[in-house]
Amino acid sequence: MQAFWNRIFLDNPVGDYLILAAVLLGVFLLRHLLSRLLISLFHSTVRKWIPGIGLHNFLQLMRRPLELFFLVVILTTAKDHFRFPKKFNITLFHAPLDQILSGGIWILFILSIFWILLRVVDFVSMVITEKAHLTHPSDSQIILFFRDFIKVIVGIIGIVVILRMVVGLDAVNKIIGALGIGAAALALAAKESIENLIASFIILFDKPFRVGDYVQVSTASGNVERIGLRSTRIRTDQKTYLTVPNKQMVDNILDNQTLRTQRYAEVRLEVAPEARADTLQDLVREITSRLEEEQDVEKGYTVNLIDISKNAYVLKLTYFTAIIDWNAYCALRQKIILGVIRILESRQVRLASPVQIASLKNKES
Repeated sequence: MQAFWNRIFLDNPVGDYLILAAVLLGVFLLRHLLSRLLISLFHSTVRKWIPGIGLHNFLQLMRRPLELFFLVVILTTAKDHFRFPKKFNITLFHAPLDQILSGGIWILFILSIFWILLRVVDFVSMVITEKAHLTHPSDSQIILFFRDFIKVIVGIIGIVVILRMVVGLDAVNKIIGALGIGAAALALAAKESIENLIASFIILFDKPFRVGDYVQVSTASGNVERIGLRSTRIRTDQKTYLTVPNKQMVDNILDNQTLRTQRYAEVRLEVAPEARADTLQDLVREITSRLEEEQDVEKGYTVNLIDISKNAYVLKLTYFTAIIDWNAYCALRQKIILGVIRILESRQVRLASPVQIASLKNKES
């Protein structure tokens, strides 16, 4: 038996192959358990300051990258303890096969490390977002923005590290130098993207609007659902999903209607021209009294006869209300309009009719 274990096969003892196969099989079968054990230990250590984040959330984020990490660690350990068989060590792409495989294992190792780092960034942002919901809910979008920004930086660093392994340090320096030479052309080509990125920082720090606000910019209006690195997503009144570049959100005049302190209302009455002056004066007085009785109407309302035309006398009433909710505002507006209609009915005042104009047009034709 000892002879069988020490027998050399492909430049390595058979026993080493069997041990490696057993370890790989064990890690492959137990990778879920190992990942869960490590994640549970970490979660139990930090759960005092993350009470809102359960173990399930952390498992969903870290399980797969940790499984890859365990497998790559075993492969790396095996590589250091095994000799690559000489008969298989052919040359591919001007490099021996053992060097190519070794480099591939190291690339997988680096990928697993940066994958874990990206998931750690997600986890930290999840924790901070959970805390922000308890104290400052409006700051959660800033957290998501910086989460995406940090992940981009980590991804770039990972690409540079992998390139250094694949092509060497000198080649990476040449690539960076070439990028430096072409930086002007690259900046010109990415001018709009850079402007949108700068605009996103302006939005997040100046805070002209936040997620959930109802805004109107240019021809777009709706509720802000997300502020990204390049654009802002708006849910319109028609329930469509509108993407607006951040530069437009900063450069155009933006009306944040959520920040209003009052709502403005206007009602225009075109009274038939047979109405007498005394009737119009009484009409103005009664409508004014009706607005004065309404508790939700702010002081400063106006009811005036503002114009005379050949077809109508024009009355205009304007008022402000502290009611911001749209449905409640519409209910108040309806209540006031119905009150005005009752006053017109009690006074037997008729509104001007466009039928006369239509009949004139028919005669002309």
